[in-house]
Amino acid sequence: MRQGILLYGPPAAGKDTITAALTALDARYVPFTRLKIGTGKTQGYRMGTPEQLAALEARRDVIYRNDRYSNIYVVDRPGLDQAMEDGRIPVVHLGQMTGMEQVTAFYPAQWARVLLWCSKETTALRSPQRGDTDTAARLAAWDATEADLAAHPRAQWELRVDTDAAAPGEAAEGIDVIVRGSSPRS
Repeated sequence: MRQGILLYGPPAAGKDTITAALTALDARYVPFTRLKIGTGKTQGYRMGTPEQLAALEARRDVIYRNDRYSNIYVVDRPGLDQAMEDGRIPVVHLGQMTGMEQVTAFYPAQWARVLLWCSKETTALRSPQRGDTDTAARLAAWDATEADLAAHPRAQWELRVDTDAAAPGEAAEGIDVIVRGSSPRS
């Protein structure tokens, strides 16, 4: 059975940092690079065109699409297929419960669902430190993530991590224990 990790949380909750800690822990963990249609930051994305998006949608290969910050972010079937080749375990970053639901419903795999959380004040501090030029939009997204989470009180999580208190390595080790525990290869 294919495996993956879904990291859910507000902007600057530590998704990139914990993904880096996971990849340092085990080479099977790989960041999933979402397809991005738009402008701005390109690092960590597969940049695409509106035509590529239309072709994916026509083939029903869009697992989840999110429009935010004047861009379109896509979790796509071909991207996940490639990320899971050779037993790799992709780490997918999401900030919307709809994305969590769609990925788990429309892409068969053993998904470890992890809630990463930090205070709004921490997002306000971390956002400019990581080079964001739109911190106000990130804080609005933090509010939206908090409301989204509150609207899904029955959401199931294999792990919850307060990144204001937990070190990235500690969080990565906790996630690794969960993945290994659900793996037929453990």
